[in-house]
Amino acid sequence: MNPAGESDRSRPSATLFDAIGGEPTFRKLVDEFYAGVATDPLLRPMYPEEDLGPAADRLTLFLIQYWGGPNTYSSQRGHPRLRMRHAPFRIGVAERDAWLRHMRRAVDRLDLPQDHATALWEYLERAAFFMVNVMEDPA
Repeated sequence: MNPAGESDRSRPSATLFDAIGGEPTFRKLVDEFYAGVATDPLLRPMYPEEDLGPAADRLTLFLIQYWGGPNTYSSQRGHPRLRMRHAPFRIGVAERDAWLRHMRRAVDRLDLPQDHATALWEYLERAAFFMVNVMEDPA
């Protein structure tokens, strides 16, 4: 799967899902992430729900599936098509960096073994760069 979940070719061969504690770990990651998003003036407006719960559930299910857990995300929502799903939102460098800042804090709070933290972070970083859909004016 590429950073946006568009293909299964680069899907991890070992299941990080099991290695880091399964669903509870991914739920903690996403809960920590959205705790930051909830008060972020740049990112919060991108989430139309009053409650961030539905967005958190979608991200949790996607990450669980990507890293080798149950395929509940695809069963409920179909193919991830992350770029398409995020196309209505302006995602520039500032939004990407804000997303990464909150996700970095969330990953660090998991206190994972370094190799697992690195694998997870590298994927999240690639995905964030892949989702940028607005070229910034250099002026």
